[in-house]
Amino acid sequence: MEFYLHSPPRKMKGVVISMLVVLAMVQFMAKPGEAITCGEVNSYLVSCLPYLSGQVATPPGPCCAGVSKLKDSAATTADRQAACNCVKAAAAALPNIKDDAASSLPAKCNVQIGIPISRNVNCN
Repeated sequence: MEFYLHSPPRKMKGVVISMLVVLAMVQFMAKPGEAITCGEVNSYLVSCLPYLSGQVATPPGPCCAGVSKLKDSAATTADRQAACNCVKAAAAALPNIKDDAASSLPAKCNVQIGIPISRNVNCN
């Protein structure tokens, strides 16, 4: 049995380096594991409630910033479908949401979001 006090044998170094290279490649190739969550969607749009319920005539600045963040966060088709379902569920749970205000929100914020904001939409 041989012991190496100073450094591992050359063959062992090559194996370790190869493993590190493979791990680095897998790390860069891995796709994010989760789609956008309803918690994220709700946090982006919570400041829109005064506009959506008809309490104010125009969406406040933080609302439009949230709509923009939602657009940026829902980059894939799966994310947009998930976000659409979250918006639909939130709109259905809040009976004081005005349908016309909801559908006009992206345009009022000058954001082409690609996600309909309505309780009566097919998200598929």
